[in-house]
Amino acid sequence: MFVRAALRTAACEGHRRIKPNAPSVRPLTRNLPLLTTFLTRSHSVSARMPEIETDKLDQKQVQLLSEMCILIDEDDKRTGADTKKNCHLNSNIDKGLLHRAFSVFLFNSEEKLLLQQRSDAKITFPGCFTNTCCSHPLYTPEELEEQDAIGVRRAAQRRLEAELGIPMNQVPPEEMNYLTRIHYKAQSDGVWGEHEIDYILFLQKDVELQPDPNEVKSHRYVSKEELKELLEKAKRNEVLITPWFSLIADTFLFKWWDNLQNLKQFMDHERIHRM
Repeated sequence: MFVRAALRTAACEGHRRIKPNAPSVRPLTRNLPLLTTFLTRSHSVSARMPEIETDKLDQKQVQLLSEMCILIDEDDKRTGADTKKNCHLNSNIDKGLLHRAFSVFLFNSEEKLLLQQRSDAKITFPGCFTNTCCSHPLYTPEELEEQDAIGVRRAAQRRLEAELGIPMNQVPPEEMNYLTRIHYKAQSDGVWGEHEIDYILFLQKDVELQPDPNEVKSHRYVSKEELKELLEKAKRNEVLITPWFSLIADTFLFKWWDNLQNLKQFMDHERIHRM
């Protein structure tokens, strides 16, 4: 059963859907000619998109909304690509539009979890507390690679730097533990929502932080008890929490957290948990 969350949010932007035209791709750094061909094919077709007012939104965030997300079916099989805007419009979600995403949970050497509060400039779920980093792999050669979820883990590395200023060499993809996937749907308002298959990535590392204020309003490391207190405040509507973080915290998080040194027992790459 899907959860529909009534949280504050606003817009997204986008313009086209693309059918994948290559059965496999190589990393960007290994084949630049492939990238040229890929981009030419991927961006050659445009289509009319819904007219959504974005003039009052943060323009830096609006620019990001033309990024191409990976469209998938309910078995996480790639079906094409579409913009971040279109992937988050309820009108498209109601028609079944589904995209690939990830959620990173980063713990320090004291086993405290790094949380962020999303910037008020964010177009979706501004001001909401959430896990360390939540975003989408893009429809690019490097992030489309599916073996061992390496494309998703590369995307996580990219976004940890973009949002939190964590140097990429401190969060290499091979150190991220891919646990499982969840499939959820959450409506934020009458226009915008989420419909994702979300890859859960765990990482324990002491890192340097320099958050981008356009992405992150605040951040802090929390113990299990401190997080439980935050979740109780959310239930009393004293703070806002993203729907995916709430779902994960209410189901799997604390069990995984209790076993940070033995996560292999929870790795399930076959099942997609329907939330």
